[in-house]
Amino acid sequence: MLQIAVTGKPNVGKSSFFNAATLAEAEVASYPFTTIDTNKAVAFVVTDCPCQELDLVCNPKNSRCVDGKRMIPVELLDVAGLVPGAHEGRGLGNKFLDDLRQAGAFIHVIDASGSTDEEGRPCEPGSHDPLEDVEFLQHELTMWLFGILKKNWNRLIRKALSEKIDFSRILAEQLSGTGIGLESIVEAKKAVEAEYHEWKDDDIIEFLDVLLQTAKPMLIVANKADIHGAEENIGRLKEKYDNVVPASAEAEIALKKASEAGFIKYSPGASDFEILKPEKLNENQKKALNFIKENLLQKYGSTGIQEALNKVIFDLLDMVVVFPVEDEHKLSDKDGNILPDAILINRGAHPRDLAYVIHTDIGDTFMHAIDARSGRRVSSDYVLEDSDIITIICR
Repeated sequence: MLQIAVTGKPNVGKSSFFNAATLAEAEVASYPFTTIDTNKAVAFVVTDCPCQELDLVCNPKNSRCVDGKRMIPVELLDVAGLVPGAHEGRGLGNKFLDDLRQAGAFIHVIDASGSTDEEGRPCEPGSHDPLEDVEFLQHELTMWLFGILKKNWNRLIRKALSEKIDFSRILAEQLSGTGIGLESIVEAKKAVEAEYHEWKDDDIIEFLDVLLQTAKPMLIVANKADIHGAEENIGRLKEKYDNVVPASAEAEIALKKASEAGFIKYSPGASDFEILKPEKLNENQKKALNFIKENLLQKYGSTGIQEALNKVIFDLLDMVVVFPVEDEHKLSDKDGNILPDAILINRGAHPRDLAYVIHTDIGDTFMHAIDARSGRRVSSDYVLEDSDIITIICR
């Protein structure tokens, strides 16, 4: 299952985001992978299910469908709180960097209100600049990788020159434990003009900065967006960074709990909610719900939690959802389950790639694929599109 790391300083709402993203309704909690262990849990990204378009009743197996919205599981890692100097082992830095190896992308939760200092200690709202937190995390990641490369740098250079080996491959081997692949290294290496054997420390750092942007993309979640002073900081963050989502994890938790209690009707990611039992709410509860509506839903369009999850998967990681079926006529598996699976796959992937995602044996025996909507065979170089329904034919 695809893994996304949730990180940030202490006291910025990182754990609240993690809980808000994985706090499931009762029927979601029945999903077999909902709780994996103490620091991992399943969240869901949401996309349109073809069932409504095709006027079908689907029978999901690896995901869920609620009112025509397919909920696809991804695994969140609740990463240790980070403080400056983590790459040198300060705080819980070593645990954080171990978790980094597993994650395909990062959700960096920051306190948009500026009410926690650089160490994560509470301070007066507005007394700390949250933009510094973004820069410090990027620096910690870069310097961690720098430490891995620098200790063997001269040996790596000699090996490449003496054995005439592509230096990108040597770097890929050295960074193999970080989850960073050769393709990302080749692309990032273009950012440094000097020949690799002439690289200075600054050149290595420049290379690693670019490498992390592609190999471990990061989304900034501007949490506590409903606290005084946050709006101005969110504007500044958006001016400097492309991937910023205003959010309030506490508000999302409150709405989900109110929904579970039957007081309101609310769907994660929605821009509004409906009060079902106003007589059951006291004045403080009504004021709290009204505050959330005015200061988050009407201002930013949602609490930001579901938006953040979807943005990481569909924008930063550039993935699409494909629905594989065994029977292209009934759009079902061999047991008759209609649209049983929803598969996340990289944009630009081909049918054979999908076959390997489903199972290695299916990939090894792949012959061709059928577009189940049209019933037509598609070529092996066909580029899978979002919401495709595909049948894999094996020999």
